[in-house]
Order: sequence, then structure tokens, then C-alpha cells
Amino acid sequence: MRRADRLFQIIQYLRTRRVTTASWLAENLEVSERTIYRDISDLMANGVPIDGETGIGYALRRGFDFPPLMFTVDELAALTLGAQIVKSWADPQLARAAENILSKVATVLPDELKHKMSNQNLFSPMVRLNPAVANRLAQLRLATDRLNKVSFAYTREDGEDSERTVWPLGLFFWGQVWTLGAWCEQRQAFRNFRLDRIQELQVLDEKYTPTEGRTLNDLVNSSFGQDDTC
Repeated sequence: MRRADRLFQIIQYLRTRRVTTASWLAENLEVSERTIYRDISDLMANGVPIDGETGIGYALRRGFDFPPLMFTVDELAALTLGAQIVKSWADPQLARAAENILSKVATVLPDELKHKMSNQNLFSPMVRLNPAVANRLAQLRLATDRLNKVSFAYTREDGEDSERTVWPLGLFFWGQVWTLGAWCEQRQAFRNFRLDRIQELQVLDEKYTPTEGRTLNDLVNSSFGQDDTC
């Protein structure tokens, strides 16, 4: 959990409990008590009215609240619809993140906007991504972030099978399928792979170094290179 998210969550816990100990916060946020002490100190230094002291517990002074978020009705509609799409078409980790975002936003919205958020008339089909594809998506997201090479078996639409080792550069959603845009070591060129045709995916320990001519921007500027998804 990022520190900004943890500070937000501390305030949320304090808002819903009369007195909260550092040990309870540490256990629920999976950090050390020393980290909680530092976070509480920083929150107090930034004007959050927290009463209490080390060894006893902490309470948020009555009347404190976040300033209302200034979303327009259209912005809330976009946020809600976007979260619904992520929940339907992304991996479980991103789906949970989308749900958490909506929960955090709803917590600090003024009442009139909460009503608008809960009464949207825009819907995304809840068709849930195939579990195997969702698992690949989660693995490839992590590999892309960490610059890990990946290897896999791949079957084209024409039935041709191959083994690939690639540099994962970006993941693209096309309405019904996800594809991986990558630099392919075997072809020495950009290639695109449908996640539902990838098998035996392995995230390798070996890293790749972003290289001019082989970056995500280069991939996009080349109109996504040659298509290996057909």
C-alpha cells in the first residue's frame, strides 16, 4: 500500500472508531507500530485534528471531515462507468482497486452527489474475464511494470505454434480481447499477442533495458508493428 493510501485509510479508521490504538492500526494496515507513530505525527503536523498519545490510542476530533470532492455529474458518470468496465474486463486485482476507488470517493462526497453516484443509468455488462486470461493479464501487468522478460507458447489463428521470449511493453484492450504489445527477440521486431492464445506463460527473472527503437512509444508510432494475433 502506498503511503498516501495508508494515510487516507488511517483517517477512515479514526472516523469510524472512538479510540484506535497504534497496534490495531499496524495490524490492519500490515506495517510496524513505528510506522503508525510516524504517520500519525505527520497527519497532526498537517492539520488533521487527532487527539491521543503513544501507548493509549488516538481519536479524530468531532466535526472533522475531508473537504467535499468537486466532481460534476458527468465526471461521476465517467468514473462509475469506467470502474464498472474495469471490474468486468480486468484482472481481479484491478477489479478490487476499481471497487476501492468508488468506495473512497463515495465516503467523501456531499450527500447530493452520493445520490447521483448511486443512481447512474449507464451500465457495463458484467461478463467477467476468463479466469485464465485474467491471470495472464495480472502477470503481464507486473512484468511490464518491472521490465521482466516473459516467455510463452503461442498459437496463431491459423494454428501455427511457436515459442516466444519477449519484452512486454504494453497491454491493450480492444472491446472483447486483450493483447500484449511487445518486442519479440525471435523476430527482432514488434509483435502483438492475444492473451487468450498465450499458454505456459513464465515471467523471467531476466530484465530488459529500454532501448531506443524498442520502447512503447516506438511500438505505438509504428502502428503497433506486425500483427501476430491472427
